[in-house]
Amino acid sequence: MAIFDKLGGLFSSDMAIDLGTANTLVYVKGKGVVLSEPSVVAYHIKDGVKKVLAVGEDAKLMLGRTPGSIEAIRPMREGVIADFDTAEEMIKHFIRKVHKRSTFSKPKIIVCVPHGATPVEKRAIRQSVLSAGARRAGLIAEPIAAAIGAGMPITDPTGNMVVDIGGGTTEVAVLSLGDIVYARSVRVGGDRMDEAIISYLRRQQNLLVGETTAERIKTSIGTARMPDDGRGTSMQIRGRDLLNGVPKEIEVTQAQIAEALAEPVQQICEAVMTALETTPPDLAADIVDRGVMLTGGGALLGDLDLALREQTGLAVSIADESLNCVALGTGKALEYEKQLRHAIDYDS
Repeated sequence: MAIFDKLGGLFSSDMAIDLGTANTLVYVKGKGVVLSEPSVVAYHIKDGVKKVLAVGEDAKLMLGRTPGSIEAIRPMREGVIADFDTAEEMIKHFIRKVHKRSTFSKPKIIVCVPHGATPVEKRAIRQSVLSAGARRAGLIAEPIAAAIGAGMPITDPTGNMVVDIGGGTTEVAVLSLGDIVYARSVRVGGDRMDEAIISYLRRQQNLLVGETTAERIKTSIGTARMPDDGRGTSMQIRGRDLLNGVPKEIEVTQAQIAEALAEPVQQICEAVMTALETTPPDLAADIVDRGVMLTGGGALLGDLDLALREQTGLAVSIADESLNCVALGTGKALEYEKQLRHAIDYDS
């Protein structure tokens, strides 16, 4: 078996996968991040038989717009696999897209998992990756990957605090000497923010909008703090009027979206406060010096760093490539595997 492993390694390019709730990123050893696509799979169903129709970008366009014979699924929920078979198909598709070599080659793959993932959830991720054609599957905790990707000196004997806000979860962690001292995973992220916008518009404006529209509102005018003028910028959105059932267009302002997002933002702030309360005093002193690093797509929400700064009184900075941080960190773990061996879990 070891001989086959070595032979497989000769022909393959090892890769790191950030299997996210919203997006999946693939890092190939020596090349960097080569693929970033939405974690969505579309099936065509005929006579009860499912056939993969599209994966990634093409499948995302179908979300909420499919006829009865087509089903668009997001296999990841809150950072872990919710639909095992679909996740396997998705990973297979992305590996094939990156790996244009013969079927003989089997890459070694490292995948990041949320800190709060249960052994069962970890096994599901590992099995999916192995079934999709990996020769070995390693797992690395998301906060460690995010901190490495953000360029934090996690191997030093000093405290580093990272807050990774993804699509399904927010991971708050304090790291020292290359490992986690304290970590907490709260199931609040970009998806919860989209849901908050949808329910706010339904309650306040009697307007029903889809997930795609909610995401567009969040990325265009979403903010974590009330605008100084009490209104902020605005945008036109379309949805279905719940009173008479016809489509209509309305204007929403930044102030309204700040109100809609108040609850998920508060949950993120509370998770950070709880982490600070439970951090050993010497490491807490280091965090006062170094501040807090925000990573993940959720870190791009307008003024989130200011909202956290107001609550904690600490310096809060956003990582340079916050969207790719976890994928870059997982990739670096692949490149510097010997130094980070303790952080990668290869046991089944």
